[in-house]
Amino acid sequence: MTNRFTIATLAATAVLMALTPPADAAAKHANPAHPVEATAPRDAGAPIMAIVSIKSQQVTIYDADGWILRAPVSTGIKGRETPAGIFSVVEKDKDHHSNLYDDAWMPNMERITWSGIALHGGPLPGYAASHGCIRMPYSFAEDLFGKTQIGMRVIIAPNDAEPVAFSDPKLFAPNADALAAAPARADTLAREASDAAKAADEAKAAATAAAREAAAAPAAVRKLELLKTRADAELAFAEKLLAAAKTDQDKARAEDTRQKASANAADLGTQFEAAKADAKAKLDAAAAAKDALKAAEAKRTDTAAAAHDAKLALEPVSVFISRATKKLYVRRGFASTIEVPITIRDPDKPIGTHIFTAVARTDTGLRWTAVTIDNGDDAKDALDRITIPQDVLDRIAPTAAPRSSLIISDEPPNREQNYRTEFVVVLNNQPQGGLAIRKPASDMVAGRNDGYGYYGYGYGNARQYGGPYGGTSYYYPRW
Repeated sequence: MTNRFTIATLAATAVLMALTPPADAAAKHANPAHPVEATAPRDAGAPIMAIVSIKSQQVTIYDADGWILRAPVSTGIKGRETPAGIFSVVEKDKDHHSNLYDDAWMPNMERITWSGIALHGGPLPGYAASHGCIRMPYSFAEDLFGKTQIGMRVIIAPNDAEPVAFSDPKLFAPNADALAAAPARADTLAREASDAAKAADEAKAAATAAAREAAAAPAAVRKLELLKTRADAELAFAEKLLAAAKTDQDKARAEDTRQKASANAADLGTQFEAAKADAKAKLDAAAAAKDALKAAEAKRTDTAAAAHDAKLALEPVSVFISRATKKLYVRRGFASTIEVPITIRDPDKPIGTHIFTAVARTDTGLRWTAVTIDNGDDAKDALDRITIPQDVLDRIAPTAAPRSSLIISDEPPNREQNYRTEFVVVLNNQPQGGLAIRKPASDMVAGRNDGYGYYGYGYGNARQYGGPYGGTSYYYPRW
């Protein structure tokens, strides 16, 4: 009887344990207001930004006029938390499999760090459960994948955040004439760069040929010099024979020999002088070709840089102002273009983290929104504390376009930021376990300066993909 009671009690306890989630999970389920998938009741435009709320376990996608898609997510567990901060989509893979987590399927993956944080389809238990990624409903991830593009802003907020309409004269005001002229200018400079590259290739071929001919000329001169020296010696010997001849017959033979030696010496002397003149001309030509090549290569470099800058002027401009480094950084199309010191009023006072985004053109310029994800000043007060140098404004504002942005933050650029990313700003007052466990992207590949003010890495094992807003970039499969 006792045994039957004990067995029954144990069985009942086991059933209760199976039905009752652990304390941890119970706490996660305690919030009754679970996010649900939703679509805005209007025609949607192209997505401009995604905002993930870690607190609400929700992602919301925005176009120029507000939210268009919303869904629950599952972010990183304790110890592997999804980092809060500002990111962008740097690569898309429709059918991705992880090489960190047993070939786990991560469909419709949209990478936001090269070390392995991404948005993708996955199981949603109703609470944070990933290793740092942002899992979304499978069908939602598939739908979103078809709408987004490389470079789309992804904001991960510790609490709930949303873009609010914002205007301020300090924000970039484009110039209509500069915007209208930018495409034609880019085309013109691209043609000039192409012509300069072709001319440099031709100059290189000419310099190579001239150097080859100049290198061969001294050998011809040395050979003729030896032949002339031998001919002079033969002439001198013939003259000695003539002087020593006693009979008329000997004198006639010696004279004939002398005349032949003299003619040969004279001919070789003429050839020798001509060869010396030819060698000098070839050496001079080689030197001139080398100078022409140097000038052509300089023009190739200058026109390529100008064409590159003109092409970047067609891309949205991103500006990041860091209170930690007291610097202003500018990027276009993932390329770093400007880095200058900047003065921030009350530099010891927290400024918060704010993202100002140009969402659409207006008759007078651009329409902006602001998102704040960290404590400090409000967005307007933060903007009032900084002054962008006029020369920087003159370079970036005239061609500022929708999707251009200004980030102001207490944080420095994160270690995940490199030549294959937009700005990466991570909130250091929030858990970063999901980022901390990963090897930083900057340690994965050795870098080099490409000569145009931004950085590139060897492309030997790289795969190519469409860059931000239609450009071209590369990535290394890592996870």
